[in-house]
Amino acid sequence: MTNLVPHIPDNAPFTLEQRAWLNGFLAGLFSRNQLELEASAAANAQLTPLTILFGSQTGNAEALAKMLSKQAGKRGFAPTVYEMDDYPFDNLKHENRLLVITSTYGDGDPPDNAQSFWEKLTSDESISLVHVEYSVLALGDTNYEKFCQFGKNIDLRFSSLGAKRAYQRVDCDVDYDDLFESWMSGVLPAIQSSDVSPPASIALNAAAARPDVEEGYSKKNPFPATVMRVLRLNESRSEKDTRHVEISLAGSGLKYKVGDALGIWPRNCANEVDALINVLGFDPDVEVDVAKEGPKRLHEALVDCFDISKVTRPFLQWLLEKTGSSMLEELLYPENKERLNEYLWGREILEVLNEIPNLNVTPHEFALSLKPLQPRLYSIASSPNAHPDEVHLTVGVVQYDSHGRLHHGVCSGFLARLVEPGSAVPVFISPSKNFSLPDDPDTPIVMVGPGTGIAPFRAFLEERRCQGAKGKQWLFFGNPYEQTDFLYRDEITEMLDEGCLTRFDAAFSRDQREKVYVQHRMIEQAEELYRWLEEGAHFYVCGDAQRMAKDVHEALHRVIQTAGGFSEDAAAEYVQRLQAEKRYQRDVY
Repeated sequence: MTNLVPHIPDNAPFTLEQRAWLNGFLAGLFSRNQLELEASAAANAQLTPLTILFGSQTGNAEALAKMLSKQAGKRGFAPTVYEMDDYPFDNLKHENRLLVITSTYGDGDPPDNAQSFWEKLTSDESISLVHVEYSVLALGDTNYEKFCQFGKNIDLRFSSLGAKRAYQRVDCDVDYDDLFESWMSGVLPAIQSSDVSPPASIALNAAAARPDVEEGYSKKNPFPATVMRVLRLNESRSEKDTRHVEISLAGSGLKYKVGDALGIWPRNCANEVDALINVLGFDPDVEVDVAKEGPKRLHEALVDCFDISKVTRPFLQWLLEKTGSSMLEELLYPENKERLNEYLWGREILEVLNEIPNLNVTPHEFALSLKPLQPRLYSIASSPNAHPDEVHLTVGVVQYDSHGRLHHGVCSGFLARLVEPGSAVPVFISPSKNFSLPDDPDTPIVMVGPGTGIAPFRAFLEERRCQGAKGKQWLFFGNPYEQTDFLYRDEITEMLDEGCLTRFDAAFSRDQREKVYVQHRMIEQAEELYRWLEEGAHFYVCGDAQRMAKDVHEALHRVIQTAGGFSEDAAAEYVQRLQAEKRYQRDVY
């Protein structure tokens, strides 16, 4: 075996004593380095490999996956984090320990960045995961019927393929911090063990695994930004009320890119809080405990901390237990789901309490029945290069009459009340990895954004103008009437005149007898749209998830079938390829 220890050759210009000393020094140095390398290798050999997958539509699951990875690294794991669609699927047959954090999109569907992974997982019937230990953290919202459905689907699919639950699945509502920390503190030691069994239940005690405190302004530490300007974008006679809101980020250190969202912590309307307190007969100055904040005056707590509008099934169940209402009991029968939905339509907590007598609870009990108030995310409508230290939003103000009362959207109503420059609004940046411009500014892009869905595309166009991009740009926009609802008309006209915007197709649905929407305009322009896709165009959609995004998705398939001459299956494969290449991206809500 060759001697790898460095040494001074005999013909070197040193005395015998000097050569001996230097050779001894080099041998000792080599020995120490070798020991350090061996110790490092031994330490690494003892680390437990751990794969973490996340499916995220708005970035929450991604942020939690990164926190989990950081904590796992401190607990003797060698974690690797993957976006689901970026995960090398063939690696699945070699995994031993796997953790999944995922949200649910739309009607129980995968997030956009988990669609391909799910299709592979469900199409490959031969795959065996008997060697895998796993656990799932599902993010959702109990206001939706299919709460955490995709996380549940992943859990069941893994189990059906033979994988072993190292720790039971945890389903999180919008206020997920405590449950995430509890799951994390339980799942890491469980999955590190070779013979684990799922615990019977989960306790909300996660102090040992609490993530490090975030630096700078964030969701938990929002920046008190200043409103600079609020403009109404619709004409006064329009039935819609869309506001352009400009907010200063000066002094915050917050940075964003086009495609990101701005998180806003709203406040409930004080008048609605007064009405609620009056119905309950409470003293507005009595103190109630607020999680993580301590005691607060009831009025202040209901304004700042609790969701006082949305009626959830758990709230109705609590109300039934407190009142014994036969009406509620009947509505909550599983077979009466449609009747319950009809009852809840247009009703908020105030209306329900007006109709349910004999509620005898303390202010503290009532506060405990409510869900925490949550931030709302708005697609950013500005380029940071076009508007340094500013962020712009396009906000549709929700307002409607129901059950004898005028109702307002929680956050849109909050922003609508901030009409005076200088008003404060707590904000944070919610980054998006899955909704961004192509790296090459010369790549053509197609944008479909009816109504307030135009917001991120205003940002895209501003950014590409700042870049001097040569790539073609095509915008599909829709709203009811051209005369009253043509948002950003002057800016779009200017961009068309200067050539920044190559094509613009509008669908003003009620300007003619037959309603026309953006998906109809796509189909009308199928040949040209398909040509752009073949030239490498990226295709973007922003807006309503329940109807518009689905209709546009179907129209895209039809465009490819008719203009490209594809079969239905081949068109579906074409769309899947666009998604896999990140050329089909959606920001839908």
